[in-house]
Amino acid sequence: MKLVLGTIATLSGVLFVLSMASANPGLLPKHEGYPMKNSGSPVTGQPTANDPGQSDARGEATLLKSADSIKSAQQNLKKTDNDRIVESAGAGRLPKVQGPQIQIAPPVTSATKIGADRKIE
Repeated sequence: MKLVLGTIATLSGVLFVLSMASANPGLLPKHEGYPMKNSGSPVTGQPTANDPGQSDARGEATLLKSADSIKSAQQNLKKTDNDRIVESAGAGRLPKVQGPQIQIAPPVTSATKIGADRKIE
């Protein structure tokens, strides 16, 4: 049983690798290219750019295309609990909200001093 499963896994892996190797690059989407001039190799004279003759990929049109491509993934999340806040009082303080104003008393109202006549046992 292990031999059959191993054979099937190996065969499907080989077929997958062959399908990737034989992919048609003509089916890939066209892009605007990279900012490389069509200079040749100093040794052979072959073009060194991946796509010689393509225009520069930088520019306003490219930025607009990239901004449009993420609109489907954009999230506009709003916390509904913050609708009541009228004014923020700063760090560590409660904000002013619509409705009743909640006051929190400090945990200690006055300090206690131990005199010399009092002994702690």
